[in-house]
Amino acid sequence: MLNSNPPIAGQEALRTLRAEVPVSATLHVWLKATGADAPGRMAFLLGGDKIGEVEVGNAEEYVFRTFIATSGGDLACVYDTATTAVSVAYFFNAAEVVDHGITVMHTSLANAPAPVPHGYHFRPPFGWMNDPNGFGRFHGRPHLFYQHYSHGLRWNTMHWGHAISEDYIHWHHMPIFLFPSEDLMARPDRRGGAFSGSAIPIDNDGGIRVFFTEQVIEREPEIQIQLTATSHNIITASEAQVILANRPSGLGLTLDFRDPYVVKGPDGLWKMVLGSLSGQGGVILLYETDDPTAAGGWRFVGTLLLEERFGTAVIECPCLLPLNGPADDPKTRWALSYGLVNSTHADTGRKNLTLVAVGHFDGVRFLADFEQELDFGTDNYAFQAFVDGETPVGIGWLANWADVSHAIDFPTAMTLPRLMLLDGDRVLTPPVPAVETLRSGLLDETALLKGETVPLGTGAAEIVLELGAAGAPFILHFDHPGTTLGVLLDRDGLSILYDRPDAESTPRYLARGAMPSSLRIFLDAGSIEVFADNGRWSGTKRLEGFEPVHAARLEAETGSVRSAIVHALKL
Repeated sequence: MLNSNPPIAGQEALRTLRAEVPVSATLHVWLKATGADAPGRMAFLLGGDKIGEVEVGNAEEYVFRTFIATSGGDLACVYDTATTAVSVAYFFNAAEVVDHGITVMHTSLANAPAPVPHGYHFRPPFGWMNDPNGFGRFHGRPHLFYQHYSHGLRWNTMHWGHAISEDYIHWHHMPIFLFPSEDLMARPDRRGGAFSGSAIPIDNDGGIRVFFTEQVIEREPEIQIQLTATSHNIITASEAQVILANRPSGLGLTLDFRDPYVVKGPDGLWKMVLGSLSGQGGVILLYETDDPTAAGGWRFVGTLLLEERFGTAVIECPCLLPLNGPADDPKTRWALSYGLVNSTHADTGRKNLTLVAVGHFDGVRFLADFEQELDFGTDNYAFQAFVDGETPVGIGWLANWADVSHAIDFPTAMTLPRLMLLDGDRVLTPPVPAVETLRSGLLDETALLKGETVPLGTGAAEIVLELGAAGAPFILHFDHPGTTLGVLLDRDGLSILYDRPDAESTPRYLARGAMPSSLRIFLDAGSIEVFADNGRWSGTKRLEGFEPVHAARLEAETGSVRSAIVHALKL
């Protein structure tokens, strides 16, 4: 049971957070001193007896403190609002947190979780979130790390959040995993911190090694450098060590040098890809090491990819993995995906595209056979994948930097996790099979097909369309407050229709030339995701606000759509 008690008469400035905690509960709290001279304090009482306290000095930012309550029971966390502000408080039992996650005791209006009680997409328990990091299966379970700022809903000094799942759909939240340096945490004007990266397992240990970019704006000559850290309990990370302190010279690179993704290459060596920008265009840089632990010894191999078509588009979040076979098989084709920040698609006006190239990788060179856009809606950004067993699985940030403003709150979610399947010269990205466990009831299987308006209940729904012929035209209209929203299939291809009256201009979210035979459309508070022909064409769009889609109506010629089924979804 959690509650925040009202102030006691005569002690109006005191506030109490209460919870029933287990034995050996670890508390994580973030405090800030608000008085002119007094420090910020929080006292801990169990059964009415004081068992300890934590204290912070004056700082511009909230300061992290931890406390362990060795005995279980009714814990009271008391602080004086005249001298102390509290941003976040949660607790967990270290022996059980991997199975049960954390229990959040307190958030504030500034960092409260999104009000989406029926939502099924992954969202953080509080604060800001962007890129997925370190996505992988460790100790038998899928783990998702992500870019995170705890104390507001706008981008700021980056940490790594963390969550664990059994099926990629149902997640429980873990303690904050990776922290920026103390200096950065104390100076919110020095935006930076622990930027994006990846993770690999530590052999015969059960732990992980993570790789990430650290950004410090005033640092010279390098703003962005690469670090590594380990975790043997997969709860908290060790102190990070620098592994790449400088960009490679002689390439005319900008200061952009970020987002290390590490994978075992076909020659058995660990490889690292990083994104940057040269005078010719966006580049992916390749490094390798002979160290079997990947802890050090990294050397520059060369430029793996040069993207010249989008001018000053910096490559971010590169990801390299074997797509259809073992890494050491010369016949295996590899996928190299990457985001292009500042890119604009000339035909449609879509910004910040994500591409995936497929070809052969010999450990030094990548020779592409074909490439495609990963998502025609462009809100599957910073996509990161890994090979789970024999099948690549990936996830992206369900947003786009083109829509972000540092002047407004911008709460976001992750996309539905997706498989990556090679089908000839096409990468399919269907949702993971576990999405079908979300189906909680049949909303309709006749009315939508007749052209009637179908209410969508909570707005969490999946619509499955089977067409009479490949490319048969239709338009599916959605009732969404303040937005013109729909899915259109016509002679141009497959589109997500999205327009808001306050938008200066709206791109065309179009998969030109697409002629699917079937579609699965997932609706949730804040998003629409379209998967056509098992993910041959996938489109993702963030929707402003948290209002659900209220209803759907299908407009099509007789015979264009053979069946239309609507499922209610629920976590």
